[in-house]
Amino acid sequence: MRVLKLVAALFVVLGLAACGGDSKFRTYNGPAVTKVVVHKADREMQLFHNEKVLKTYKISLGFAPVGHKQIEGDGKTPEGLYYIDRRNPRSRFHLSIGISYPNKADIAYAKSIGKQPGGEIFIHGKTGYKGDNKGDWTWGCIAVPDRQMEDIYAMVRDGTPIYINP
Repeated sequence: MRVLKLVAALFVVLGLAACGGDSKFRTYNGPAVTKVVVHKADREMQLFHNEKVLKTYKISLGFAPVGHKQIEGDGKTPEGLYYIDRRNPRSRFHLSIGISYPNKADIAYAKSIGKQPGGEIFIHGKTGYKGDNKGDWTWGCIAVPDRQMEDIYAMVRDGTPIYINP
């Protein structure tokens, strides 16, 4: 009986140890990310603390990346100042953080031409995409490898401004 209890305890300990190492939820205790800057032409995203770059990531964009997103389904990634406004720990694409597109100006423009502006623009991982994850493949989102998305998810808080440049 004593051996069975010892074996059972060992399985519990090993099981808990195994679970902890694979979590997609990371912690971050460094300087606060005060802004996110995206350079679409360079396929690069930077996380800043004030004027200091904390991290730089290579990114994928919408399948038609040149220009500002104006209507639903155009495959463009928005340009301008937006904010991180939500989190999705159960994203189809591993983890994701939402970008506040469309803003009032985006909605007004789309309405003026009789179209919808689209929405659901996120920074997200790549799990769940059935293509080759190369080049620009999203519907307007910003994609990074899953492991990098785990860091971004931990570092960037809701309310952080995101500047998306051409």
